[in-house]
Amino acid sequence: MANTVQHWCNNDVFAGGSQATAPVTNPATGEVTGQVALAGVEDARTVIEAAAAAFPAWRDTSLAKRTSVLFNFRELLNARKHELAAIITAEHGKVLSDALGEVSRGQEVVEFACGIPHLLKGGFTENASTNVDVYSIRQALGVVGIISPFNFPAMVPMWFFPVAIATGNTVVLKPSEKDPSASLWLARLWKEAGLPDGVFNVLQGDKTAVDELLTHPKVKAVSFVGSTPIAQYVYATGTAAGKRVQALGGAKNHAVILPDADLDLAADAMVNAGFGSAGERCMAISACVAVGPIADDLVAKIGERARALRTGDGTKDSDMGPLVTKAHRDKVASYIDAGEADGAKVVVDGRQVSADGGENGFWLGPTLLDNVTPEMSVYTDEIFGPVLSVVRVETYDEALELINSNPYGNGTAIFTNDGGAARRFQNEVEVGMVGINVPIPVPMAYYSFGGWKNSLFGDSHAHGTEGVHFFTRGKAITQRWLDPSHGGINLGFPQNN
Repeated sequence: MANTVQHWCNNDVFAGGSQATAPVTNPATGEVTGQVALAGVEDARTVIEAAAAAFPAWRDTSLAKRTSVLFNFRELLNARKHELAAIITAEHGKVLSDALGEVSRGQEVVEFACGIPHLLKGGFTENASTNVDVYSIRQALGVVGIISPFNFPAMVPMWFFPVAIATGNTVVLKPSEKDPSASLWLARLWKEAGLPDGVFNVLQGDKTAVDELLTHPKVKAVSFVGSTPIAQYVYATGTAAGKRVQALGGAKNHAVILPDADLDLAADAMVNAGFGSAGERCMAISACVAVGPIADDLVAKIGERARALRTGDGTKDSDMGPLVTKAHRDKVASYIDAGEADGAKVVVDGRQVSADGGENGFWLGPTLLDNVTPEMSVYTDEIFGPVLSVVRVETYDEALELINSNPYGNGTAIFTNDGGAARRFQNEVEVGMVGINVPIPVPMAYYSFGGWKNSLFGDSHAHGTEGVHFFTRGKAITQRWLDPSHGGINLGFPQNN
């Protein structure tokens, strides 16, 4: 299969037996640039079995050796990250600076995982009972599956696999079929870094591959990021099969702008958080909650900045690229239509964008809607595109109620110069990640990423210490050794008879 993105198994490309493929497109031109293999059940089982066969030796590889491979991977990625960014831009469409930022955020988790010897230290209690010691260790699970979305083809897998590999597991990554090439590039880098055969594998495919990862008895845990309906399915199916599952779902992230906020700072933040990566990220701010008398000024400032953004091919001097597919572009545009029909005011209309790119590219410019109300679909649904809705409220309490009554609880932000108000907000808001004058509060890798409510199914967030705990299980050992004077071995000490 020429120009087909294939699977990766035992440190080599693997064509598989299934003849099924799906097209891969360049969103900036609309052209089909290749195909991606879609695994059949037997292909999936072959890859999973390879990971299972590699597990015992990798689990028993010393921490020093495992860490050295991670350091090698880090150095190679630092040296060649521009290659990976170019692949992401070609298949996802985001501008190169966004793609490089994505790689850098993933690299933070690699660096965190380089410290795994410290993170895997257990506890020890001497003489818990007479001559009895008790200690704890954490051990790897086995084969772990990672199912990642189209919007971050490098960063999201890197939330999971550095920690999984460092702790001694073997990995099967199932990337999105919309942008599959980044995963294969990463696999080759792992091979170059010295990772043994079978430790990192890539299974291309659709629901067939996903279902095999969720039900195969040799897969012990699954990490997923995607929409909430699929996250619920992954969680229910995987846990029913006895697996450990962390399934991160969708979001409807609000930013509250209080009357005392610096409106220029807030407007800059709303543009970055609403339209960066074309809004195709689960941490995007899609609802801007303007409190009190500032709404007119705030909308004017956001509108001025949004109109100045250049939409175009991500390899050119653009601020925002295309959406990932034509179908998704049309779906996002339909939400703008619906918002307008429901009475929202279209302040900046991305449907009319003049893009610097192919005439068949999947273009939709930054869109700003004002006077949005909570019953409109443009507010209730996760749109996953460059659409920012302004909701006007009179008080802080109204803004808080809006967020806390929402079914999602992924990220939120507040803009204010009042420390007391910010402190009250971070205490009262029912959301997993909070920004104070920070629009996209993605934590550093040594903290953990994840939301509340319908934004996360499972008990563990991604990376940080929760990630280490997800990919390991605890074991407690109670031991007693007879003193040599009880007739044990002769240690060769002089005897005084």
